[in-house]
Amino acid sequence: ISGSGAGMNLIFGINWKVGALIMIAILLLMYFSKNTYSKVEKGVLLCIMGMIIAFYATLIASGGPAAGPFFTGITHWQFPQGSLLHSLAFISTHAAITAGVYGTYLGAEKKWKKEDLFNGTMFADGIAHVITVILISGAIVTVGAIVLHPAGLKIKAPAQMAAMLKPVLGTFANPVMGLALLGAAFSSLLGNTQRGVVLLNAGMDWSVGLESKRVRWTCVACILFGVIVCFAYSGSPTQLIFLANLATSIGTPTAGFFVTLLMWRKDINAGMRAPRLLQVSMTVCYIFATAITIFALANKLLK
Repeated sequence: ISGSGAGMNLIFGINWKVGALIMIAILLLMYFSKNTYSKVEKGVLLCIMGMIIAFYATLIASGGPAAGPFFTGITHWQFPQGSLLHSLAFISTHAAITAGVYGTYLGAEKKWKKEDLFNGTMFADGIAHVITVILISGAIVTVGAIVLHPAGLKIKAPAQMAAMLKPVLGTFANPVMGLALLGAAFSSLLGNTQRGVVLLNAGMDWSVGLESKRVRWTCVACILFGVIVCFAYSGSPTQLIFLANLATSIGTPTAGFFVTLLMWRKDINAGMRAPRLLQVSMTVCYIFATAITIFALANKLLK
């Protein structure tokens, strides 16, 4: 909500709260229309394309990264001092375990069958998701390193981010950054609300169809609660987004544990060869993400 409002502010110059309400109105129209999932999927796709175009336009305009330092940076991994919480927020927004669980329900919405696991349908869908995440994340991190980091400033508001791009993009800085932020925020607003509601309903053994009344109206209740939180929060929208991503990471130690156990169950892979690489990768990733979460929370509590 705060991100979509900030994007509207950068593009049109209107108050971020008014911009957020406009985007929420569009969201509710999509939620209550027929073929909900199809419209949501197309909406998210448009947002993602907007993000990719906006960030790569900035990357090209800035001249791109220097090859030597770029490859050194991506091959020498470390946590710079004070960056652990930010790393955790970054991981949780790109690899949210709840998104993985929710994907099983989206498979039902797409009418996938077991044969789609073998005919390339699911493979193509998975590859498309992975590639878009790499393209977006890679562009955002690289733009930050080239354009924002050298100035040594901490971004506390979207307008600051756009201002930093003015030497590169000139008068296009605000609309380009606004489009990128709006795409990122609105795609999350579309998917995350439904994801949370569907998982809640599944846990209560209620209807999980995106066009069911219970799901639609619970989504509305979640959005209204989110509006109250956003409008009452006195800090910057970017800080609120960071806090939300941190909150997402707390679900990993619990939901991730059961998903990892499922991966190793023999009956899950009955009739197929056990996917050892996937099982090992899942286990390693779970241990890594859980260790970071516990370490970060322990540090926060001790302070």
